[in-house]
Amino acid sequence: MTASRIAPVRRVTLAGVEAASRAIPVEVPVAIEYNGLGYAVMMATPVDLHDFALGFSLSERVVTTAEDVTEVEAVELAQGWLLRIQIAEHCFAPVRERIRVRVSDSGCGLCGLENLEQAVRDVPRLAPRFRLERAAVFRALGDLGTHQPLNQATGGVHAAAFCAPDGEILLAREDVGRHNAFDKLIGAMAGQGLSAASGFFLLSSRCSYELVEKAALAGGAHLVTISTATSLAVDRAIAAGMTLLSLARPDTVLLFNGEVD
Repeated sequence: MTASRIAPVRRVTLAGVEAASRAIPVEVPVAIEYNGLGYAVMMATPVDLHDFALGFSLSERVVTTAEDVTEVEAVELAQGWLLRIQIAEHCFAPVRERIRVRVSDSGCGLCGLENLEQAVRDVPRLAPRFRLERAAVFRALGDLGTHQPLNQATGGVHAAAFCAPDGEILLAREDVGRHNAFDKLIGAMAGQGLSAASGFFLLSSRCSYELVEKAALAGGAHLVTISTATSLAVDRAIAAGMTLLSLARPDTVLLFNGEVD
């Protein structure tokens, strides 16, 4: 198990671009199984998985005490990790019913290997219409705060912004959840007929694989995030042909994939 990996990056400043490297957190799908039945797939860093299995079971109210978890086996597979958790029989009946209802409601499989395969699906291959410019990235970063009235009032929400190629912020949305903020932005853009291919996304959050996938599915070929990218986010950006910049600061940003001018 490893918590991080070293990624080759290019350090981007207004003065230019130079080669560098950066440790990024590992993110993989972890399937959770109770007494042989698939329950959920979570995206996680694959360390302390036994602790994760117990804490997840308690916080999900699958069990009420640590003693109800009788065995945990962490199995590494090609697609990720599988946590085989054995729980006391008196705890399992509600879990079985919860799984039955979930399957009948969603029609999707909830079993180990299938879940891991479904967790990381193909992303569309993007064809950028323009090359991102350094000055545009730093302009958008400098202006983002003025588009975060809720965060200015509360100090506790994320922002997702869509920017023109020159860095002008055209639209922004806020939410306590980083995924929610991005979904709101994508929805607002769809309602206004804004094409994601015509600009770039700027997010106030950490860049996990879901945010790369949301950007790709929306047709956005350029993504900038203020916090770091995870290993799977970088892999997905490469697969999509997406320009990905993370750890964005007022004077520097790391280029994980793609090219900038």
